[in-house]
Amino acid sequence: MNPATDTKRVVIKIGSSSLTSSHGEISRRKLERLVDEVAQLKDLGYEVLLVSSGAVAAGYRKLGCLNRPTSLPEKQAAASIGQGLLMEAYSELLLSHGYVASQILITREDFSDENRYNNARNTANVLLERGIVPIVNENDTVTVNRLKFGDNDTLSAKVAGLVDADMLLIMSDIDGLYDADPRKDPDATLLRKVEEITPAIEAAAGDSGSAVGTGGMKSKIDAVKIAMASGIPAFLGKAGVPDILLQAVEKQALGTYFESNGNLNHKKQWIAFNSGPEGEVILSENADISMLGKKRLLPSSISKVKGYFQEGSVVRILDFEGNRIGLGVVNYSSEQLREYDQSENKYTEEVVKHDDLVCHLEASIPVGI
Repeated sequence: MNPATDTKRVVIKIGSSSLTSSHGEISRRKLERLVDEVAQLKDLGYEVLLVSSGAVAAGYRKLGCLNRPTSLPEKQAAASIGQGLLMEAYSELLLSHGYVASQILITREDFSDENRYNNARNTANVLLERGIVPIVNENDTVTVNRLKFGDNDTLSAKVAGLVDADMLLIMSDIDGLYDADPRKDPDATLLRKVEEITPAIEAAAGDSGSAVGTGGMKSKIDAVKIAMASGIPAFLGKAGVPDILLQAVEKQALGTYFESNGNLNHKKQWIAFNSGPEGEVILSENADISMLGKKRLLPSSISKVKGYFQEGSVVRILDFEGNRIGLGVVNYSSEQLREYDQSENKYTEEVVKHDDLVCHLEASIPVGI
């Protein structure tokens, strides 16, 4: 495919350690190298969205902290300083190549509300289609822990699905995914291509390798799962290697390539990864789990309801033993389902429509992440 005539959309996640110096401050040299490679992709006709870490790491020194802060208020204060520093640097460097940068700060709530989710997608699409380079980060200044994405690896995968990216590049301080922890096992082998995230791969995932980063290998595996289930191939490689971004999109870089294994549409992506379920419905003991999603799921198949929710809410669907089956948008409130009387048989609409249901096997990951 020639990107100059058939534009490809790339989401790039860059980690904190790949942007900061050993003293924890923004490294101008690292930023320049990154922007040079982003501009290289832009010159070739690619659309590029950058999910950038580094706000807290860039700002905590100027807050007066000698070490990276651990308390939430100090982290948020550092982020408010560092975010401005990052955007100033990105804007200046991209402009030197003739490109304009924009800033998108989001919270998990922006994704959990379907209207706000769609608004974010529309905004990002306009920016990308007009040649702008959106710089995305979580709004750390106002986000509390229970509403955080967790790390920018997860955020980047969700953003890749949001904008229908053709590829997700997760750039960090590691070469890729190994079959064991290379810091502990000298015989660990780099996996060049992965088509399925197996239990063995998950078991090999280690902790964060950087003092300034928040996402370890486990978070990267979780992010890759989201991308793969959304039909987006991903790449994990080491930032700072010359021309790594161009080599990555051309499938020639040293690192790990993950093949997509799903094709969830926007609606199902939102249900699976962003909705935030408000309750649970437990199926009856004789419910045919294998047919879920292929035939109508009526209120008569529900044995128990947990929580309180309204019609149109997303809920978890569990089997009789409590095993999670998936997520779906319900057509009844929790009160209606609790009051259902099978003898009257007055509720004839399915509990969850097929288009509003995401099963675990369909998403290939624990949905509701």
